[in-house]
Amino acid sequence: MAIFTRGGDRGRTSLAGGIRVPKNHVRIEANGAIDEANSFIGLLRCKIALDHPWQERLYHIQMGLMHTMSHIATPPESLKESNSPKVEDGAATCEAWITEMTAEMGESRHFILPGQTEVSALCHVIRTIIRRAERHLSPLVQDEALEPWIPQLINRLSDLFFTLAKYDVHLANLPEERVKPFRMKK
Repeated sequence: MAIFTRGGDRGRTSLAGGIRVPKNHVRIEANGAIDEANSFIGLLRCKIALDHPWQERLYHIQMGLMHTMSHIATPPESLKESNSPKVEDGAATCEAWITEMTAEMGESRHFILPGQTEVSALCHVIRTIIRRAERHLSPLVQDEALEPWIPQLINRLSDLFFTLAKYDVHLANLPEERVKPFRMKK
């Protein structure tokens, strides 16, 4: 089977159930951002060692995101056609991991600059892409056109990648680069 179908050549694509929508449809935009974040998570996994303690958890996040995208691509009128597993425990799993790291490094209530280590910077990139996905999902959340676990998972994932970014800086024994009051120089 060919990778190309020519079905999207006129700016439209299909949701689950065969419904054709514009490529800038809210579900397509949200899935595009989640797909982008998932690709960057794959890059993050390439940047850390194969035996790094994050590897397996990141793999499970990637698999969960693939299933989540399937649910997002399934409009309410086609729900019976979705056979993709739900990731209902995803938010709780993220919270548990965040709690583990925070217990070790302590809480911080400061804005911090992204960067300091390559892994930390990449975690911040993933966090911002997930935040974009969250913004795209907002109309569907407001219309209750998504299962409640989906926005919960996406929200927790941005918190998780923020914490992972901070944790990698902590492991590198670097001080946080906190945002300080800013004044324009004359």
